[in-house]
Amino acid sequence: MLIHPMPNPIAFSIGPLAVHWYGLMYLAAFAQFIALGRVRIKQPHIAAAGWKKEDLDDMLFYGVLGVVLGGRLGEVLFYNPSFYFAHPAQIIAVWNGGMSFHGGFLGVIVAMWLWGRKRGHRLMEIMDFIAPMVPLGYAFGRLGNFINAELPGRVADPSLPWAMIWPNVDNLPRHPSPIYQMLVDGVLLFIILWLYARHARPYMAVAGMFSLLYGCARFFTEYFRVPDYNVSWAGITISAGQMLSVPMIALGAALLLVAYRRDLAK
Repeated sequence: MLIHPMPNPIAFSIGPLAVHWYGLMYLAAFAQFIALGRVRIKQPHIAAAGWKKEDLDDMLFYGVLGVVLGGRLGEVLFYNPSFYFAHPAQIIAVWNGGMSFHGGFLGVIVAMWLWGRKRGHRLMEIMDFIAPMVPLGYAFGRLGNFINAELPGRVADPSLPWAMIWPNVDNLPRHPSPIYQMLVDGVLLFIILWLYARHARPYMAVAGMFSLLYGCARFFTEYFRVPDYNVSWAGITISAGQMLSVPMIALGAALLLVAYRRDLAK
């Protein structure tokens, strides 16, 4: 049976400055956004829409603010408000982990809307452009969660070859849920979405496909993760992460329906 390695969350120190692995994962996420963005800009249908390399750097600044502020506020408001309201100083301690993807998603929407007003791009045009670059950034974030020994999985069958004991939780075999989410919600979603977005698609379709696929993938992988809390309605119990994924599934399906109906009507 595997045992979580419990690595030191500090990657290295320079004098009094400690650089955390979690922060490095976010740096890697932003770096891959620029790298993939430069590849995406060269795709004929993207170049024809007027996107330029100069757009990426300016967009990234707004995106970083949206991810960090939205992700942290989402963690505070969606998942653990009682703790953070009792310990407000911990709200800014992002190096300890604790970032909500759903909050970051909303933060990015607001940030891209502000950037689009400045540069003359429509919001959904921007979301269509950036959607294929998001899943790998998410994957780096989940790797950071694993290094920090966060988000332990539910108890697993001991015969599962990759069942893992998390020493900071208990001695029971568990699913390595951050790795599941890194691979399914991140890497697999990236492959599907990148291939889908390589060719011209109707306006809003790429953004819709991302929202639909991420919502479905996250709903599935949440079954292997210890829920932050459960929500019950009409006799159905789901986790907080699943509850927040349902609107993304609905939004994605609606965007795809409208996108392809408009395309057929042309």
